[in-house]
Amino acid sequence: MRTLAIAALQTRPVAHDLQATYHRFEEQVHAVRELFPHVRLVVVPELLLAAEPPLLQGREGWMEQVAEPVPGPLTDRLCALARRTGLWLVPGSVFERTEGGTVHNTALAISPEDGIVARYRKVFPWQPYEQAAPGNEFTVFDIPGTGRIGLAICYDGSFPETMRQLAWLGAEVVIQPTLTTTRDREMELVCARANAWTNQIYVVNVNAADPAAVGQSAIVDPEGIVRQQAGSGEEILVDVLDLDAVTRVRTHGSAGINRPWAQLARYGGTIELPMYGGTFRTPEWVIAQR
Repeated sequence: MRTLAIAALQTRPVAHDLQATYHRFEEQVHAVRELFPHVRLVVVPELLLAAEPPLLQGREGWMEQVAEPVPGPLTDRLCALARRTGLWLVPGSVFERTEGGTVHNTALAISPEDGIVARYRKVFPWQPYEQAAPGNEFTVFDIPGTGRIGLAICYDGSFPETMRQLAWLGAEVVIQPTLTTTRDREMELVCARANAWTNQIYVVNVNAADPAAVGQSAIVDPEGIVRQQAGSGEEILVDVLDLDAVTRVRTHGSAGINRPWAQLARYGGTIELPMYGGTFRTPEWVIAQR
């Protein structure tokens, strides 16, 4: 039985205070280690460690001020924290400054043994409001002996291409740090369920708590069923994801009925997809199951 015990922390930063925010985050990670020794992975909201303020309290130029390279001083601290606690970390996202000077909204996956194992630059920034440059590729990583994890960030979930591509790459769980401050949160939760169901994956969507955002973090299973959903304040969602359930659902169908990946494997190569300039190609993990 392949399981992944996670702790999704619906928390908030100390606005415009990087050091206080990091200290608070570090204390929370250590608390998870002490309270829930079975947990292997901790995830927090988008841009938590950038100490983003509530929506109407932003400072002009804050993104440029706090952006730093990856790897860099912040990721060095995160890697050390992962080593000390023995936990995998998806520490939300950070503002990453590249050698060329552009700034990306970047999610990281950090292993307690190997440091940074994945870096994902948000492909779909919330434009025109978010000023970070978009990335151009999707990212997955493996937790040895457990399964494959995909990374997405907030508004990415509004584009079906995101979760479909991550699932095509073999992701069984998608970790989606989020910072939603507006009343369209209900539509994001609809997308989280739809993305999980249509791609037969777990979706772990972790929003920031009030007053930084509106909360309502959710964990959705491969059949689109909400396992847990938070309120608006600070909460911790602890869950044990059964990754063999992904295999079961993909093999026998959602609700024992629907098997979209098998159908795409049969007929996808004959369907013209002019939007993408080609046809569907069967992913390697589907071929391996035959």
